[in-house]
Amino acid sequence: MPNLKIEGKLDLEGGEHLSDPTIFYTTYGTLNKDKSNVIWVCHALTADSNVFDWWPGLFGENDLFNPQDYFIVSANMLGSCYGTTGPLSLNSDTGGKYYHSFPQLSIRDIADINRRLADYLGLPKIALAIGGSMGGQQAMEWAITEPERIEKLVLVATNARHSPWGIAYNQAQRMAIEADQSWASDTDTAGINGMKAARATALMSYRSYYSFNSTQQSDDNLVWPDRPVSYMEYQGQKLADRFNAFSYWTLSRAMDSHNVGRSRGGIFKALGKIKARTLVLALEGDNLFPFEEQKVLAEGIADSTIETIDSVYGHDGFLIETAKISQKIERFLDM
Repeated sequence: MPNLKIEGKLDLEGGEHLSDPTIFYTTYGTLNKDKSNVIWVCHALTADSNVFDWWPGLFGENDLFNPQDYFIVSANMLGSCYGTTGPLSLNSDTGGKYYHSFPQLSIRDIADINRRLADYLGLPKIALAIGGSMGGQQAMEWAITEPERIEKLVLVATNARHSPWGIAYNQAQRMAIEADQSWASDTDTAGINGMKAARATALMSYRSYYSFNSTQQSDDNLVWPDRPVSYMEYQGQKLADRFNAFSYWTLSRAMDSHNVGRSRGGIFKALGKIKARTLVLALEGDNLFPFEEQKVLAEGIADSTIETIDSVYGHDGFLIETAKISQKIERFLDM
């Protein structure tokens, strides 16, 4: 996987810095002669830069965004655990891993690496930037800071400012990690059992009452229903097999920082800086990023269209309802 090493200190919004951070990224397809076919994907909390792996149906050989037509770029998020500098990376200042000493990140810090990578790749224009959930927060920040670079923008199941509701969910998850006695240690697996509980908590915000009713019903003859219990345990272990508690803790805190209006005169003044033609996609039944938050985006971004996606899957519909999302985006691109 290719990478970009940023030499020297990377100053962060909170006043700390990272020394010589590395950004891992993935590209698909070929850049055309006039560099007009760039699709940039900002990924969500526990995903990575391999967008073909986690957003199939929207990105792939036979999907709307395919490598025959587009040059697709995605950077692994700063603070993650898939190659880009994160808490388990070596700190060049100390020679050891960061662990608990990893500096706090904001969404603006994470969004900024996309700009740096685009400069490195020599991409003056991004034909379309897209992100869902935390990825949408990053894409939005980038479109505000570099309005001339982003030509089209697709924001899926996201918001202009992370809500008290969303922050409370994130804090409940961090409390689960902190309650794990191993969290105090500087080891790669510190807090891992707490993270399993955190993931189960998160799942309640990602899905909906109706999705659990349709997929997790137990045998009516059982005294103690087993399907929801085993499903939550499975989801916790599934994440533990590929992620670590330090990155989970760090990135959930970064999401809490999201507020495009901070130091910009408020949310609507900040959204007013976006020049990209924008499609806002809201998911019906999304308890974490409800329709009211998508409506704010559409009201604040001058050249914007808002559409809703009917889904039983709640917030996770942005990963699952790719056929419906593809139809909405294709219509938007044809406008």
